[in-house]
Amino acid sequence: MKKPYVFMLMFIMNLIVFQSHGQQRPGEQPPPETDESFKLGIAGYTFVKFNLDKTLETLEKTDAHYLCIKDFHLPFNSTDQQIADFHAKLESKGVTGYAVGPIYMKTEEEVDRAFDYAKRVGVKLIVGVPTYGLLPYVDKKVKEYDFHYAIHLHGPDIELFPDADDVWDNVKDLDPRIGMCLDVGHDTRNGKDPVADLKKYHTRVFDIHIKDVTGNTKEGYSVEIGRGIIDFPAFVNMLREVKYTGVCSLEHEKNMDNPFLGIAESIGYFRGVIEATKEK
Repeated sequence: MKKPYVFMLMFIMNLIVFQSHGQQRPGEQPPPETDESFKLGIAGYTFVKFNLDKTLETLEKTDAHYLCIKDFHLPFNSTDQQIADFHAKLESKGVTGYAVGPIYMKTEEEVDRAFDYAKRVGVKLIVGVPTYGLLPYVDKKVKEYDFHYAIHLHGPDIELFPDADDVWDNVKDLDPRIGMCLDVGHDTRNGKDPVADLKKYHTRVFDIHIKDVTGNTKEGYSVEIGRGIIDFPAFVNMLREVKYTGVCSLEHEKNMDNPFLGIAESIGYFRGVIEATKEK
């Protein structure tokens, strides 16, 4: 049963945290949802127009502790020292860089670069967008590196991997460490049900991008979580049912020149859903 007052309370609390200044957390603290098997983070692409300092400031203000690393914050050609400094900066804000990507790959050389990059960064999850023809080579690299590889699905916007069904059909016979980043918004915009898809394909769901959208066609567009058509209470309950242990990363794509209040609203609403759907 939905409890809108709980969602609104969490949203208001998150805005208060977001808008407060000069308050420092005394060292790294565990995320507030530690009684859940899944974690809450933010996808790096959300901050495509902002530097790392602004990104970490936003994570700190919204009390989010996990970041999927994009190469505009940590370039592919970063030195070992630059990578160490990057992780030190994240750690100072209580943030863990848990994966890299999405990384687009059109050649075997680009696949090699992505796996080498992930190894040097020190993560074992790549969120990738290969061509269909590269999947046998990705399979080979996954076996070589013992990494998980999550294919980011893109809805009706590009031909590659439009939804969870398509990813599953193309990876089901490959190494079980090759799966998907279930982008619930894009899956919905391709006419699919992300709740049902999480249930069907949970053994191959290694990362999740959370967002909301206005419709289940290409014309649907991104909005703050709670303002669209996705049934997030059902989705959170499904996360529990399938015992998902990965990260749910907010990928906020509305008003990317100034996304900060939308980020706070979305994270606050999602946390409100988590609280309201717990068994009492």
